[in-house]
Amino acid sequence: MPFVSIRLAGTASKQQKAEIVADVTRSLVERLGKNPAAVQIVIEEVSPENYGAGGQLIADRDAPTSPRGDAHAEPGQ
Repeated sequence: MPFVSIRLAGTASKQQKAEIVADVTRSLVERLGKNPAAVQIVIEEVSPENYGAGGQLIADRDAPTSPRGDAHAEPGQ
């Protein structure tokens, strides 16, 4: 039985989470031949005030100035 744990920095809508669950389930069915009824997925939303990287809270980070960007930034930022 596959068990998938996903952590998100910030929040997602109920619709977005439903789509993530559907996509991940479909991927495990197609790639590993798993029974969709056996796939379990937990999505945990972590407040940016409770998550740090590089020595500081994500909530306190400014917009990235590096050309590499920020792996924790929202798309389009």
